[in-house]
Amino acid sequence: MDDQNKNLILATALSFVVILVWFLLFPPADVVPPAPDSVAEQAVATAEQAATAAAPATGTDSAVASETPVEIPRIRIDTPDLSGSISMAGGRIDDLSLKRYPETLAPGSPTVKLLTAVGSDFAYYAVYGWTPAGDLSFDAVPGPNTRWSVASGDVLAPGKPVGLRWDNGAGLVFTRQIAIDEHYLFTVTDAVQNNTAAEVRLAQYGLIARHGHPPSQKIWVRHEGIVQMSDSRLKETDYSAMPKFDVVEREGTPAEVIDVAANGWIGFTDAYWMTVLAPMPGQAFTAVTKYVPANDVYQTETRMPTMAVAAGAKAEVQSMLFAGAKEWETIRAYEKGQKIDRFIDSIDWGWFFFLTKPIFWLLHTLHGLIGNMGLAIIALTLFLKALLFPLAYKSYISMARMKELQPEMEALKERCGDDRQKLQQETMKLYKEKKVNPAAGCLPILPQIPIFFSLYKVIFVTIELRQAPFFGWIKDLSVPDPSSILNLFGLLPYATPDASSFLHIISLGVLPILLGISMWLQQRLNPAPTDATQAAIFAWMPWIFMFMLGSFASGLVLYWIGNNTITFTQQYIIMRSHGHHPKVFGNILSSFRRKKPLPK
Repeated sequence: MDDQNKNLILATALSFVVILVWFLLFPPADVVPPAPDSVAEQAVATAEQAATAAAPATGTDSAVASETPVEIPRIRIDTPDLSGSISMAGGRIDDLSLKRYPETLAPGSPTVKLLTAVGSDFAYYAVYGWTPAGDLSFDAVPGPNTRWSVASGDVLAPGKPVGLRWDNGAGLVFTRQIAIDEHYLFTVTDAVQNNTAAEVRLAQYGLIARHGHPPSQKIWVRHEGIVQMSDSRLKETDYSAMPKFDVVEREGTPAEVIDVAANGWIGFTDAYWMTVLAPMPGQAFTAVTKYVPANDVYQTETRMPTMAVAAGAKAEVQSMLFAGAKEWETIRAYEKGQKIDRFIDSIDWGWFFFLTKPIFWLLHTLHGLIGNMGLAIIALTLFLKALLFPLAYKSYISMARMKELQPEMEALKERCGDDRQKLQQETMKLYKEKKVNPAAGCLPILPQIPIFFSLYKVIFVTIELRQAPFFGWIKDLSVPDPSSILNLFGLLPYATPDASSFLHIISLGVLPILLGISMWLQQRLNPAPTDATQAAIFAWMPWIFMFMLGSFASGLVLYWIGNNTITFTQQYIIMRSHGHHPKVFGNILSSFRRKKPLPK
């Protein structure tokens, strides 16, 4: 077998290994099986009790019961961004849709459903209540199943709060006012009037529950699960970690309990949506995360300190609930206006937050100026390349000088023969005399790695990229190019392999092909390496990357194409300015010539 065939086999094997590793790192989305019928299931009753699978009960075992819209009245929610309703059972916020976000780009697609009632698949809701202390019983305070009555308002809208009322019949009257702004922030004010002749002690709580692990596309770069801020300390917890908590509040219910001194919030975050409990700034509370295995319920809670309400007195607790899209501008406005501590960090910026935050800010600003996210990505690429140009210039100069030293390097090799130590010493001496730094050629590559990863993170975690169009067939820059070479980019009436199929990797779209071509052209600025193995590896690299990045988001591939194009242009101009005339077309033609096999 000649060396050329050996190199071909080596490159093919390398390609296979790279693709295999890629699929291990980025597996297809797992299909989450539907949850069992939850009509008879019960969720957690109070902030201190676990879910049960029994019928609704009272006292210490009272639970969130199933309901039908006919049996229990609801108050409608209608804002510019949200629609839904509030159940009078527990005053639960359990029906919420995002008006401006369709599930898909298909015509007639329904809007994203964020919160759903008990009895639906993957029920997801928020509820507030009171926990008794001292001589009070659970019957004396409102819980998740308490039937509230409407005291004021018939539709919850901005500037139009609604009021709820519940009288326990024993001297305690509870009221709740729910207000909402034009976006996603609810303000809940719970109050209790003590009309008894004795002091009562009780504590208010807020609770968010999810029945079953929500269906999602597992991507390692994006956190989905619990997100919380406790006195400026951010903590993210995956769903898989919750059953492993050390603290057990009740039998079989693992939990994590964190006391918050002044500022914090806790809730669930998805790819683009979030539901978070946020007590008022300066309010001490206890943040609780727990898992109820009996019903497969994940839960977050805010427990307020126990308060003593004197006879004839009234006490109230106010808190906030965010339920909506993780829009950067909206969340930033809540952080500044409502003083929600580090609320912007509810977006998963990752380890490179010092890069992802400014990169997103710049991309968002450019999008606001240009009006097209694809063009904003190209403009961002130009800015970053300009920022790194001094490094690139030094790199290209170093490469040009290294080429000028090639004759002297060859002479050194002949003079030193097999004496590698002497060759190394003479080489370093030559570099020093000619003032050449061989490591300078790597300078532009080093910052490109964190920048590329940060942009990758930004594209996958920020909702501003979701369903953002470019031109033509690119309707969503957050997903891979939908075109395919297998059906001639839509000219043939054939369906392409599904994304879950291994064959999908060969279903290349226009952008990945352009990426491969741009990398290949960039290589043609220089002749192929004389070493056959290196030449084979270099020849395969553009096409390996073409397949690897083919399943990346279109926005990221667009950035890489722009980056390659600008790099090609910069290098070509700098090389010509230093007297070196790249033979691009000659190098292209030589790459197609059949090489003669080496003599045996």
